[in-house]
Amino acid sequence: MHQPSNLVKLLTLPNAAELTTSIRAKAMTFHDQRSRDLLSYLERVAPTDANILMIGETGTGKELVARFLHDQSGRTGPFVAVNCGAFTESLIEAELFGHESGAFTGAQHARAGWFEAASGGTLFLDEIGDMPLPLQGKLLRVLQEHCVVRIGSRKAIRVDVRLVAATNVNLERAVENGLFRRDLFYRLDVAPVKLPPLRERRGDILPLADHFITQYGQKLHLSDVTITPEAERQLLTYDWPGNIRELENVIHFALIMSQNQRIEAHDLRLPSQAAGACHYGGSTNERFIAVLHDMFAQEDSEALYERVERLLVTAAFAHCGSNQVRTAKHLGISRNILRAQLKRFGLLGSSAEGADSDEELKSVGMTIDPLGYS
Repeated sequence: MHQPSNLVKLLTLPNAAELTTSIRAKAMTFHDQRSRDLLSYLERVAPTDANILMIGETGTGKELVARFLHDQSGRTGPFVAVNCGAFTESLIEAELFGHESGAFTGAQHARAGWFEAASGGTLFLDEIGDMPLPLQGKLLRVLQEHCVVRIGSRKAIRVDVRLVAATNVNLERAVENGLFRRDLFYRLDVAPVKLPPLRERRGDILPLADHFITQYGQKLHLSDVTITPEAERQLLTYDWPGNIRELENVIHFALIMSQNQRIEAHDLRLPSQAAGACHYGGSTNERFIAVLHDMFAQEDSEALYERVERLLVTAAFAHCGSNQVRTAKHLGISRNILRAQLKRFGLLGSSAEGADSDEELKSVGMTIDPLGYS
């Protein structure tokens, strides 16, 4: 009988310190009973070659789980993580399957795609629900035949890839609405993984808070920081719509505001949904204005506009699941303007629109591989 590991208590991203503006969860614990059950399940499916479909809200730790599955799989190839929602429809096909020199304008050199890069290892496709329908058919064929054909070539290249796909949308509903191929859904959904939001695994909240206190306490030259019982109560009763990433931000800010190496309840600055955590009343607009006045009193007014703009764009981008089209629509701006802001705030690479650059690949989670990506 399979015995769940008692040693795995914490998962972290290998480059977590470099992802200060990322909306991804950078740490995940397995203290809550629901999380321990999930860990046992992951340990069962990890050594297999079954495709994985992960469903979970933004910030629940999907990439962390994908990396854990790869580490426990026994596969010797690389782990390659890609955000499908970060590329245009014309660019993503070339990135997935590769291209030959001269296959299209700007293709000066032949280049391996993500499937070739991940051969022998694991390919993690985040936001799979944003993949265009025509490309879904090509992905299905690769999964069936275990071969890719680069754009501009007729030669099939065999690949050995374990696919882990993730989404924060209801793919079954997308199938019913004709937005996602039914046959591809069944091909992906061999071993489904449902990541519960943080509010459904509250036993993980305080261990995660302790981890972030240690992580950011070292950066702020703080040691032996404690949390008061009232602050713990607020952490445990808040619903965490932003999941682990929101908890990380709250703890980071609380450490900055804390005094005498103690995090008090008022240091958390949780939104009004947390009982007793917010003192702003009235309508949404009135509360927002009150928060701005509070920021004027505490922040450098010369940097406030930049800070508010960054918070607005970051929050909208996270709310829309890192989908640029939806984010631009919510903000009422063009996608080009949004992309410029995302790049300025470090949420995207610094390359130009549609550019096929290594920096942009890094910005969406591409890991180093032996075929030329770096």
